[in-house]
Amino acid sequence: MSYLFCMWLFLLVLGMVGVASNPAPYFAALGLVVVAGAGCAILVGCGVSFLAVVLFLIYLGGMLVVFAYSAALAAEPHPEGWWDISVLEYVAFYLIGVGVAVAYFSGGWYDYLLPVVGACKEFFVLSEDVGGVGVMYSAGGGLLVICASVLLLSLFVVLELVRGVSRGALRAV
Repeated sequence: MSYLFCMWLFLLVLGMVGVASNPAPYFAALGLVVVAGAGCAILVGCGVSFLAVVLFLIYLGGMLVVFAYSAALAAEPHPEGWWDISVLEYVAFYLIGVGVAVAYFSGGWYDYLLPVVGACKEFFVLSEDVGGVGVMYSAGGGLLVICASVLLLSLFVVLELVRGVSRGALRAV
């Protein structure tokens, strides 16, 4: 299980490098999907499967729709691909930065990791995320409304940013 967990962590970092290094929104969307999938797999490995499903639906159901719509508005005729030299320079820079951060912070990091599910599962009566479901629906309603309004505001900000001089997302049809 630890090898699988480390693979998901590696895919999470690789997807974040893919999102950060690629200037073309088409290929950065693939990195965003990899990051969402790997992050949710890490959460499932820690035992919070309900939170993983909710986050996966939010990322891929909501954010990628806005991202795809914005990418369609800012369409480039010849986007830079994964193997262009400028993109590879950014990838190398970010991976070196991750390597330096790992080397700097590597002393004692393993003491603070979340336990992987299965270490002491015979002592659990319920799953870890069952208690969080009730709290999310009862006490988290206000935060849910705030998050929805922030997402709506970010949608309007992105649509205004990609609007051109004469045509744009908020033009009269």
